[in-house]
Amino acid sequence: MYENKAYMKTEGDINLTDARQAWWGDQVDDAVRSILQEDEDVFLHQTLSSPCLNVLSACEGIYVEDAQGRRIMDFHGNNVHQLGFGHPEVIAAVKQQLDQLSFCTRRYTNIPAIDLANKLVELTNGSLSRVLFAPGATSAIGMALKLARAVTGKYKTLSMWGAFHGASLDAISVGGEGAFRRGLGPLLPGAEHVIPFNSYRCVFGCQDEGHSLCLKPIEYVLEQDGEIGAVVVETIRNTDVQIPPISYYRRLRELCDKYGALLIVDETATGLGRTGTMFAYQHYGIEPDMMVLGKGLGGGVFPMAALLVKEELNKAQEMSIGHYTHEKSPVGAAAGLAAIRVIEENNLLAHANEMANLAKLRLQAMMETYSLIGDIRQIGLLIAVELVTDRVTKEPAVRQAEQVMYDCLEQGLNFKVSKGNVLTLSPPLIITAEQLHEAFDMLEASLAKVENSKSIQ
Repeated sequence: MYENKAYMKTEGDINLTDARQAWWGDQVDDAVRSILQEDEDVFLHQTLSSPCLNVLSACEGIYVEDAQGRRIMDFHGNNVHQLGFGHPEVIAAVKQQLDQLSFCTRRYTNIPAIDLANKLVELTNGSLSRVLFAPGATSAIGMALKLARAVTGKYKTLSMWGAFHGASLDAISVGGEGAFRRGLGPLLPGAEHVIPFNSYRCVFGCQDEGHSLCLKPIEYVLEQDGEIGAVVVETIRNTDVQIPPISYYRRLRELCDKYGALLIVDETATGLGRTGTMFAYQHYGIEPDMMVLGKGLGGGVFPMAALLVKEELNKAQEMSIGHYTHEKSPVGAAAGLAAIRVIEENNLLAHANEMANLAKLRLQAMMETYSLIGDIRQIGLLIAVELVTDRVTKEPAVRQAEQVMYDCLEQGLNFKVSKGNVLTLSPPLIITAEQLHEAFDMLEASLAKVENSKSIQ
């Protein structure tokens, strides 16, 4: 059973369980089942997608709608949905750009791309002043790795086990999720890994608030190896929501400077307001050497990613670091500009923090009521609810987490399960207090149902 294969319980819930089979049997009609079969017959099978859960027919705001007409609050959204889905200002900007300049041929540039690049630089207060665009964040990670080699002359990297930086061969090399890496070696040489920070299940048993022991392996590798050119980290671990303390990142910045390694932060899933600031690294008062953006940069409409770097790294004139076909997509840039404009003009950062406070109160009350909840981790509107069978032993409640997920889906709430037992909730930044309460009512009803069934067994 997959429950015994920890490497499969990482990025999200999988489609190999009895619960998934039961869902298909109970929740989809014959017409939808036929479409799902067509999908299964034509797409390559992989654990996190085909065979798929369901068929979607529409999306708007915080909702997706399935082929049977059921509206579902989406707290998953592949993290592209800061503005929800189909935001009218983003759609209008894309339509206008399609009519004006739909593609930019290589060797040329265009005003939307320049404007978006300048806007992103402005949002970093000018600390990251050079930009490259790409069709997806996986490609942007690849650009960052190439630039790090070019600038430092070192090919080695240091990153975290359990991290996700994309699904291409170079990205899975610095990534640390077994479901993406296993059976695919040899990967990039020099991609070193250490045990990641984990506030709830700290391997090192840190007793201090700064988790200083968690930094010891990083310092040891940087010192002993001497040839690490870059440290690659997700500023906030998105799937199970690991939030290092301020002192952790400030010390990491010091270590990178001391041993000549560039600090690359991957904000693909956490940038653009998800954590309550425009970029997650801004919580820590540090400046990375590079930052990768993606997902929500295209406004939930268009695939768009970016690499932002410090001025002193602009040293690869004789190389092609990116040079992708859609590198300076005017349509993608128009979507990105519109998304940022909506965030700023509608004060969505302040609104997200207000909704985060509401969520915190509801979740604290649930934790006091339901022993299934072992830990709650939250920053902005990025939330992890970790389920355990016992709060003392912290035994992961894998079966119960899956039950909660499918029960919530049946009620009309979508989220993903990470690490097998962590409910990962990412509401759109546009969500209202009423909608948030409605979603948490569904979650609480599911927790009560599953916990009561557990006590009866």
